[in-house]
Amino acid sequence: MSVESVFPRLEALLPLVSKPVQYVGGELNAVVKPWDSVAVHWALMYPDAYEVGVPNQGVQILYEVLNERDDALAERTYSVWPDLEKLMREHDVPQFTVDAHRPLGAFDLLGVSFSTELGYTNMLTALDLAGIPLHARDRDDSHPVVIAGGHAAFNPEPIADFVDAAVLGDGEEAVLAITDVVRGWKDEGRPGGREELLLRLARTGGVYVPLFYDVEYHADGRLLRVTPNRPGVPWRVGKHTVMDLDEWPYPKAPIVPLAESVHERMSVEIFRGCTRGCRFCQAGMITRPVRERSARTIAEMVDKGLQKTGYEEVGLLSLSSADHSEIATVAKGLADRYEGTETGLSLPSTRVDAFNIELADELTRNGRRSGLTFAPEGGSERMRKVINKMVTEEDLIRTVATAYGNGWRQVKLYFMCGLPTETDEDVLQIAELARRVIETGRQVSGSRDIRCTVSIGGFVPKPHTPFQWAAQLDHETTDARLLKLRDAIRADKQYGKAIGFRYHDGKPGTVEGLLSRGDRRVGAVIEQVWRDGGRFDGWSEHFSFDRWMAAADTAFAGTPVDVAWFTTRERDQNEVLPWDHLDSGLDKDWLWEDWEDALSGVEVEDCRWSPCFDCGVCDQMGTEIQVGPSGTTLLGMPALPPRGADLVSPGAAS
Repeated sequence: MSVESVFPRLEALLPLVSKPVQYVGGELNAVVKPWDSVAVHWALMYPDAYEVGVPNQGVQILYEVLNERDDALAERTYSVWPDLEKLMREHDVPQFTVDAHRPLGAFDLLGVSFSTELGYTNMLTALDLAGIPLHARDRDDSHPVVIAGGHAAFNPEPIADFVDAAVLGDGEEAVLAITDVVRGWKDEGRPGGREELLLRLARTGGVYVPLFYDVEYHADGRLLRVTPNRPGVPWRVGKHTVMDLDEWPYPKAPIVPLAESVHERMSVEIFRGCTRGCRFCQAGMITRPVRERSARTIAEMVDKGLQKTGYEEVGLLSLSSADHSEIATVAKGLADRYEGTETGLSLPSTRVDAFNIELADELTRNGRRSGLTFAPEGGSERMRKVINKMVTEEDLIRTVATAYGNGWRQVKLYFMCGLPTETDEDVLQIAELARRVIETGRQVSGSRDIRCTVSIGGFVPKPHTPFQWAAQLDHETTDARLLKLRDAIRADKQYGKAIGFRYHDGKPGTVEGLLSRGDRRVGAVIEQVWRDGGRFDGWSEHFSFDRWMAAADTAFAGTPVDVAWFTTRERDQNEVLPWDHLDSGLDKDWLWEDWEDALSGVEVEDCRWSPCFDCGVCDQMGTEIQVGPSGTTLLGMPALPPRGADLVSPGAAS
């Protein structure tokens, strides 16, 4: 049966809230299908404000992939601000999608994409507003199946009480497979109800259903085991990996929001995965292996996307975009094609040792030279060896000298505080490095109009990385260390005024650490925080450390665990970790060996260009590294106008 829009009820509330345009939908390239024309209905949620969620590549890709199917539809929903939440409760308006304003509770599936653990409380708000029971065990056949995905779903145990399932890894093929299972179950008359559907999903081996696993603990609080409690449910659930990204050129028609968003550009993912081996980086570890898009496909996606959106900036995205084996060809070809137009190109992520002036010149050919951002991560060379960030101080100075000498005036350097084995001296060396950057910039440019901004984030150990066993630095020590660094920069009379300093206090990192390496017992903390008013915990103005600590004290009372047990405690090799039954492809013994290498300061090369280090991904997942050169080029790609001409000449290699 058709599902009615809640917009008539919602519309009356919009003049009473801030930024009402974010709730009205109707964006360019949005899709609205007749409800009863399809068999399977998906709602896709990014659990943050519209302005943050609407540019998210993951949600946009799944939205298109699903809507291309004749038997399925997908609509989007985002977190509503507290002002609208209050009015929705007063006027009995449920959580809705922005596409057709249908109530969330009417859908078959609710897929929630978590980029950060701090979005967990926002999911609970959406569930409650939708009339969906918070706890999965309380749901029946009338409620959507709630599925978590995204990087923060690689340890879904803290939200195991609230989600019906979790999917690890790439979502394109996974959502199609899930749609097939749901369609088959519905076509058969929904045999066995909700539990049978979840069993069918779990038995695929690629969908984790927490309900079908029992968790036992040692008396001291450590995990004893996690075991399946239904026949046919796998002991370990594997991640999904999409190979040959050229076959998945999404999004083809990116959503263009009506309201302002955090990224006013069109983005094209030029490759997926990273094998640089930075030991702190969960994204690099869980997205292995590297899979590049060819230069031709990138160019086609850029051209078609610009025609569909009208954007004037294109971001070439990946974890380290300058590492693409054909990046020079891509940058030059695109710069040639769009020279003289308003279209600009950007690489949001650039390694110090991958930057070169030729590449930078191509990227800025059609626009002004804004600041450059580099991420040495560790303040001292010793720390960079610990984290396997193989960048020396001289590498950085040489790179910034090239930039300042060629017209750039602003460089941003990103570091982390609280890395394993770090000392005050390691962090204080950031001040000396920034001083050398300014000194070098003034020398090569002949100008005093040189700026360097130092931006620092607190380190949080993450699952499926070599640092998953590490003790997290407590927030008091983190803050004290950063204050010493701030004072050292300010005390520099010669260069200090040219150095900007930005940092966040350590308290949000403590909560993130609790959530990232927590187990099912942490779910009670999340729920209590939400019931106490926790919303938008990723926003400093809404985050309350005291609320989280009070909830933890209540939830952990009478147990052998507390916040410090989950955060500042170092694990040993034999401890069962909450995510050990979730297979990212990475061999646990290899991760431990890399952890030991970190403590010894041993660096490991990038396996794209060196022999295999047996991390386990390729052989266990049946995948392989895919890098160029692909044999395709952008040669023959005509400059504009005319707009819409073929990107590759008919005689070019394919």
